[in-house]
Amino acid sequence: MNFLLIDDTIPGTKLKKADIGGLTGKAFLRQIFFVSDGVMLSQIRKISGIDGSTLQNWTKRGWVANSHSKRYNMDQVAHIFLINMLRSCMQLNHIAWLIEYINGDVEDCSDDIITETDLYDLICNVLEQLGKNDACTMETIRATAEALLADYHAPVEGAKERLINALEIIVVSYYASLIKQNADAKLRELTGETAEESTEEE
Repeated sequence: MNFLLIDDTIPGTKLKKADIGGLTGKAFLRQIFFVSDGVMLSQIRKISGIDGSTLQNWTKRGWVANSHSKRYNMDQVAHIFLINMLRSCMQLNHIAWLIEYINGDVEDCSDDIITETDLYDLICNVLEQLGKNDACTMETIRATAEALLADYHAPVEGAKERLINALEIIVVSYYASLIKQNADAKLRELTGETAEESTEEE
């Protein structure tokens, strides 16, 4: 099956790539943190569209690490973007499990096999590479992930395979969210309903 759908937004945000000079992944995160080593909740809300109560709930449930002095570092922001890009088509507890499958305890970086920043960058790079092809299948997703991880040095045995397995799920789920967005937009065209009205009914 061909999953390919081109998205003009930066994954996990509501910002258009064209408005940020085409930046995505780590380059985009560096742009956010250009003048500061931490960002406030209000800035994350503006970039991602996530309301404060939702983010606080994620933190309370242990899905997002606590902020430090009300500021989130780059890895934490990358982690939040990852949850946000998947939540429309994957249950939050499944997203949390998937991230734990990759990096273990959200509050403990010592068991990470990849930084959250590098994970987000890897996902964005996979999506960018797939977008250059005419087709996107499970085979091309895996092949693209394997190619981008060619120089990855696994800190523990099996880490690379875990990353590839997770990337397959993340990318397919992200494309599923894009398909849903397209279907919802088409339905709104037919019904005359606005996006806000549709959200209220949910």
